Amino acid sequence: MKKMRKMLAVALSAAMVAGLAGSVVSADGGGDIYVMFSTNVMSLDTNLATDGDSFEIIADCIDGLTQMDAEGAAVPAIAESWDVSDDGCKYTFHLRDDAFWSNGEPVTAADFEFAWKLAMTANVEYNYMFESSVGAVKNADAILYEGADPDTLGVTAVDDKTLEVELEVPVSFFPSLMYFPTFYPINQAFYESLGDGEYGTSPSTFLCNGAFLLDDYLPGAASMTVVKNPDYYDADKVSLNSITYQVVGSSDQALTGFKSGNLDLAVVSGDQVAAVQDDASLADSLNIVGAGYLWYVTFSQTQNPSSEGDLANANLRLAFSNAIDRESLVDNYVMDGSLATFTAVPPQFAASATTGEDFSADQQKFAEYVSFDVEKAQGYYEKAKEELGKDSFQFTMIYGNNEGDEVAKVAQAIKEQVEAALPGVTIDLQAMTKAERLDKMQNDDYCVALTRWGPDYADPMTYLGMWVTDTANNYGFWSNPEYDQLIKDCTSGAYVSDYEARWAALYDAEELVLKEAVIAPLYTKANANLITSGLEGVEFHPVALNRVYKNATFSK
Repeated sequence: MKKMRKMLAVALSAAMVAGLAGSVVSADGGGDIYVMFSTNVMSLDTNLATDGDSFEIIADCIDGLTQMDAEGAAVPAIAESWDVSDDGCKYTFHLRDDAFWSNGEPVTAADFEFAWKLAMTANVEYNYMFESSVGAVKNADAILYEGADPDTLGVTAVDDKTLEVELEVPVSFFPSLMYFPTFYPINQAFYESLGDGEYGTSPSTFLCNGAFLLDDYLPGAASMTVVKNPDYYDADKVSLNSITYQVVGSSDQALTGFKSGNLDLAVVSGDQVAAVQDDASLADSLNIVGAGYLWYVTFSQTQNPSSEGDLANANLRLAFSNAIDRESLVDNYVMDGSLATFTAVPPQFAASATTGEDFSADQQKFAEYVSFDVEKAQGYYEKAKEELGKDSFQFTMIYGNNEGDEVAKVAQAIKEQVEAALPGVTIDLQAMTKAERLDKMQNDDYCVALTRWGPDYADPMTYLGMWVTDTANNYGFWSNPEYDQLIKDCTSGAYVSDYEARWAALYDAEELVLKEAVIAPLYTKANANLITSGLEGVEFHPVALNRVYKNATFSK
């Protein structure tokens, strides 16, 4: 039955794409569920994956030293326990004896040491998490920025079951970093037995040690499947037999797939959310949760193949930002519970350890720099025109055409709002795949981009660390010595051991980002999930891993 239902799901997807959707018979799933992905998964290599969908598959199949519990706290996984030195700068992880790779080999401390040092040898997006601004693993900065030997990274396999990690400074959330895929292990012998670039491109080139095994996958394919791992150390807690992910290109197709029974978990937006709320047979299936992602506009501040460099002018960027009606974007185009956002750190994911208050609860904190105020926008615009000696500007804004059908609507709305508020500005829209968009941003071959960032860990630094000079995710290529010093003080300097002073300094850093309109924040994404009756226990998180299925059950 599982195989037949999978064939029907693929057939439905193809029919919907061609505009020929017809009736499809729903089949009972038992322990087999069908889940929507919004984008194609291009790589399962933990050093190459850059998006939440890829991380979800990887985390299905591989455990790190820790896992997330239902509340997002770090709990033991491959590490059954750990010790922390009195100064907070040394972690000793004790690995469990009953964790095995899918080729039968035990998971060892050497697998972690190899994977971490491998991340140091390549120009990959997420090795920033080892840096002083995040994980502060000893010598990471020297390796990444000064050419030091990767073997000097502060991670050592003391023996097969003991991993020692040295930090430059204490990192209060370090155990939580360990459930992020960048810190997952890789079996060295298996990795080195493959050709260059082959790891993580098929079930036969990917080793698993987690709750599920990779059963069906090709890079960029429209569907992929994981099945329960019978040899998993915690297999008794895993109820699902399989998860089949289906790439669905639009909210309308997602709703059709859910109603026909071919998707057990789907995400809808826009008009489909209202349709679900008005349909008594579907309303009980709707579950809106915060997804954590901040959608924002970023500006290249250089003169490059796609830009004349005008956006190096802060007043022009401020004019652009203050011309955007964020409330209109979420109310009329996104329509899924997403929150209009006026801060560089989005709300509802990072809370003070002393007060419990959301770091970004006050969305008017920086209203002087971020608002919807056409008069203010035009004031900035007049200053920019005078400073640049120009009366008109033409920008191309790039956006992903496979990141949800609301993205094109948001891009069009921004174009219309900015052009209406700032006479003489023309915005050309250019749609492309997410992979193409990221490539252009990373290689500074763009002018304006509509993009997003999800929190990798529950601290404001997961956003604020992006705008340090020369970091890989500083897509605007902005540089500010005062900002760099503030971040340094919060990560390795004066404020490391003074929580309240650090919190205040992070606000100071955020103010600089918004004062210079390094980005124009737009909205914090929510997911309007449709969950089929009988599917319970899927854990939703705004940080790191958005969906976890280890404790999920399904019955029809």
